[in-house]
Amino acid sequence: MKLRMPHTFVLLFALVVLAAVATHFIPAGEYRRVEKDGRMLVVPDSFHQIANSPAGIGDVFLAYPRGLVDVAHIVFYIFLIGGTFGIITATGAVESLISALVRATRGRGALVIPVLLSLFSLAGGTIGMAEEVLPFLPILVLLARRLGYDEVVGGAIALVGAGAGFSGAFLNPFTIGVGQGIAGLPLFSGLGYRLIVWAILTAVSAVYLSLYARRIRGRQTGQVAVAATEGPRISWRQKLVLLLFVGALATIVVGALRWQWGIMELAALFIALAILTGIAGGLGANAIAEKFLEGTAGIAGAALVVGLARGMLVIFDHAHVTDTILHGMSGAVAGLPAAASVIGIYGVQIVLNYLVPSGSGQAAISLPILAPLADLVGVTRQTSVLAYQFGDGMSNVFAPTSGYFMAGLSLIDVPWTRWARFMWPLECIWLATGLVLLLIAHHIRFGPF
Repeated sequence: MKLRMPHTFVLLFALVVLAAVATHFIPAGEYRRVEKDGRMLVVPDSFHQIANSPAGIGDVFLAYPRGLVDVAHIVFYIFLIGGTFGIITATGAVESLISALVRATRGRGALVIPVLLSLFSLAGGTIGMAEEVLPFLPILVLLARRLGYDEVVGGAIALVGAGAGFSGAFLNPFTIGVGQGIAGLPLFSGLGYRLIVWAILTAVSAVYLSLYARRIRGRQTGQVAVAATEGPRISWRQKLVLLLFVGALATIVVGALRWQWGIMELAALFIALAILTGIAGGLGANAIAEKFLEGTAGIAGAALVVGLARGMLVIFDHAHVTDTILHGMSGAVAGLPAAASVIGIYGVQIVLNYLVPSGSGQAAISLPILAPLADLVGVTRQTSVLAYQFGDGMSNVFAPTSGYFMAGLSLIDVPWTRWARFMWPLECIWLATGLVLLLIAHHIRFGPF
């Protein structure tokens, strides 16, 4: 009998069960925290053990609803994206746009991948694009299929691109801004070396995806020529729909950079976009409502998976063992020589991102401990922040505990196990490249301090 890979929900529930079992062996403990500039920061050397409260059977089943409550803003944001795209798709604008792109890139389809990936990487490196990639995924999958590739290529253009940019960010306010603020570094300092880091990670990712896409296209060459000549032309109504969509994307960028918009504001923007594109596309009021509901129904799995992806962290937090894990890892790093400490800090950040998927949350938990530790072992704080940045970003599009990433996989209808087969070589390349870049940073005393 052929062995079937587990469904994403099965995999995530298994992680929740394993986390619950682990709480029976990890002693409970916590750090003292203080509020600074609106963030709760850990006080170094304040760790103390508390009474154990391991997870029980009830906690396992409560992890999913608790996780959904914790990330409700993301869940409903995804529902609204799905509803909006249900309306846009009903206008036929997406299909017409894809047909136009295929005709325009005929014979040059291989150039589309690195160019688009680099644009998403630029967005990840500057505005911290993460959840914002979700609206692009349905269009990119359609484009990839029409060019003769598969849905993994379409999804990877945005997910891998933004992930590479997020990891090698040079102006990301959510990681560099928060991390450097906690570490006491000048805001966005070290820009020159960070630009080199971003360029290297982007180039590596573009080459990897292009090589994968070439293999996939080679298996489907018989379908490409037909696909390139098919498809409708864009009507004036569809052009208006696409113009509204582009305007919304531009508003997202301006809102994030100038007005500090969060998910609530983005969700409101997509509600407005749903109504306006429906009207522009010639849909009546009832049709707009029906297509919106169809879109939300089609994306339900992607939205709900975010709650279960949060389950492991919910288990650890309720059992008060997250701080214990952090304390144990930082203590192990403290006894290492300087160069080895760089590797140790890097490893701690990589593991920690599986427990705390939020970049700013990971910074608030880890850097108050690891930045002073870096001073003691002869590692610059700038290098410590870079290690945090790598550890946080490089697993965001691989870890099954990353909510927006798992939602993205559901959007492109790719199981995590299939994505992992595609992604694990690149993940290893990223981690190895990050280690080399960190050792170089340590060698050059990447600063200012």
